[in-house]
Amino acid sequence: MSRVISSFSNPLIKNVLLLGEKPRARKEQNRIIIEGLREIRLAIASSFTLTDLFFTPEFVSDAELRSLVPSAGNVEVVEVTKEVFNRMAYRNDRDGLIALAEPKRLDFSDLKLRKTPLLLVLETVEKPGNLGALLRTADAANLDAVIICDPQTDIYNPNAIRSSIGCIFTMPVVTASSEETIAWMCQSGIRMFGTALTATQWYHETDFRQPAAIIMGSEANGLSSAWLEGAGELIKIPMMGKIDSMNVSASAAIVIFEAMRQRGFRMEV
Repeated sequence: MSRVISSFSNPLIKNVLLLGEKPRARKEQNRIIIEGLREIRLAIASSFTLTDLFFTPEFVSDAELRSLVPSAGNVEVVEVTKEVFNRMAYRNDRDGLIALAEPKRLDFSDLKLRKTPLLLVLETVEKPGNLGALLRTADAANLDAVIICDPQTDIYNPNAIRSSIGCIFTMPVVTASSEETIAWMCQSGIRMFGTALTATQWYHETDFRQPAAIIMGSEANGLSSAWLEGAGELIKIPMMGKIDSMNVSASAAIVIFEAMRQRGFRMEV
């Protein structure tokens, strides 16, 4: 039987609020927050370990709850009132489920690349919402992995999880320095295509049918000198209007799906 919590001052509830607000707390406790039925199911399907599951019966059915608990393993199930849930949740009255889970920290050695891999590399990504949108694009294209170099935000920020609609769990994500990533790419025979306004080569005239990585810089500063010098080729998207840049997630989608078009929307195993 699950217990019922109706007080905002309960230590468990206060800790969930702390984890939602403080990256340091998430790191120290080795916990992340997952909100929503779809996102929790994707985490379970990707073998993330759930430790706690909070629910309110006003929003989640018994059948939905029972479908999660056996798959979640040895998880503590806690019932909360509607008022307490809405205090915990970012999206009020949504699904009625919040889980705590252990994060995954992947290294390059954990990646299982296909014969002709296609990867997305993000340098110094700052905004959790952008990260989430980029992960959705990566999942839509079924990329081999996303590599985040020198991140300026917690990749398991609750807003990144929400905006990715759970794709943070479906995509292999590695964090590393730019130098480590460039060295690994060279050793792995992966061609690096950096996106830069200073490039002279158009993205749609570039051959992405080889093992390739598309490198995206920050919206504020673009690519660092390490990538401008380390990438094998620099490419750009034609800008036909009065500004010379787009949102990084939109730019990544354009280049990624050109690469997929060239590959016939197939990935070799």
